[in-house]
Formats: sequence, C-alpha cells, structure tokens
Amino acid sequence: MIGFDDGPFAREHRGDVLLVGVVCSGTRVDGIVSGRIRRDGADSTRKMVELVRASQFAHVQAVMLQGIAVGGFNVVDIHGLSKALQIPVLVVVRRPPDMPSVYRALFSEAEAGARPRVAGAARKWKLIQQAGSLELIGPSRRSLKRTSGLLTSGPKLWVQRAGLSIEEARRIVTATTLHGNIPEPLRVAHLVAGGITTGRSRGRA
Repeated sequence: MIGFDDGPFAREHRGDVLLVGVVCSGTRVDGIVSGRIRRDGADSTRKMVELVRASQFAHVQAVMLQGIAVGGFNVVDIHGLSKALQIPVLVVVRRPPDMPSVYRALFSEAEAGARPRVAGAARKWKLIQQAGSLELIGPSRRSLKRTSGLLTSGPKLWVQRAGLSIEEARRIVTATTLHGNIPEPLRVAHLVAGGITTGRSRGRA
C-alpha cells in the first residue's frame, strides 16, 4: 500500500507544496517517495501516478489518501487515479467534512479578508461529487481497546473508495493500522511531510 499526505504550509503561501508517499507492507514501512504539487492546483492525480510509476514500488496494491484533496484544494480524481494505476484507491477520514463550507470555500468571491474564488472551482467540485458518499466503517481491530477481556468500540472512520468493495476497504484498514485508528501509510506520510517541511513533525495524522 502507498499512502500520500502533503506538507503543511502557511495560509498566505502560493506555489508548490511537498507531497510524500509512504509504502507499507502491512504495518512495515518499505519505502518513501516524494514530489511537489501546486497549492490549490490540478496536478495531484498526475503527480501521484508519476511517483508510483517512477519508483521501485510500482507493484503497490492500493493507494490511500487522508481526504480527497492535498495542498489545499488540489483535488484528487480518485477514480481516474485508480484507472491509471489499475489499483484501488481508498480515502480515509476521521469525520465527514462540512460540505456546505467546502462549497463556500471553493466558490466564494474575493471580499475584504475573504478567501478568493479558487481557480477551477467547478471542476474541483465535480471531482468531489464524483468521489461518492462517505461510508462509515468501524475501527480497526488493532485500535479496539480491551476492557476485562471484552472488545469495546473505538474511534470510527469514514471512507470513500474506487475499485474496491466496502469489505475490502475494511480489510485494508485493519491490515495496515498499528497505532490509533489511522493506517500506517497515512500516519507515517503525515509525520514525514511535516518533519521535512517545518523541521519537526507535530500533530496527529
């Protein structure tokens, strides 16, 4: 599996943003790839395809994302990514986004102190809609806490998927989760991207 995450950036930043991909076999890290994408751009899908194809990890069995966009509003075409690499794509989030707020952020007109309209907003919104509804899955069994020998419910995850069933999505999350409830490819990609960009990693994935 390969999980992609972006590096942090200042609100006023314009230009390129770091993109890190972490390859894992189960929960073991096997390698890292990196590149750069445009903040609020339209090159995230292409860059992910390039990074996978140009690496020694072209055999990866799935792509994982934490959210459908990287580098601000650089929205990933998850179905196009799955088709290009001929592997499933799984988006994992802790909670569903506030879609009306996402829409307003994309289409708001520039006003005093307000975010300007994002270039290509209509196409980005279409990709968000085409990704499909978020589906709730239970926590990974590794993230379940044991109390008096009984399994208790843990944090929930929401997923979007391309090229795999909901049961396959559950199996991937279970097989790749070690700490907390975020799969290792995404958790480590978050830490690496933050550490490279700011000199230290901070915050949870």
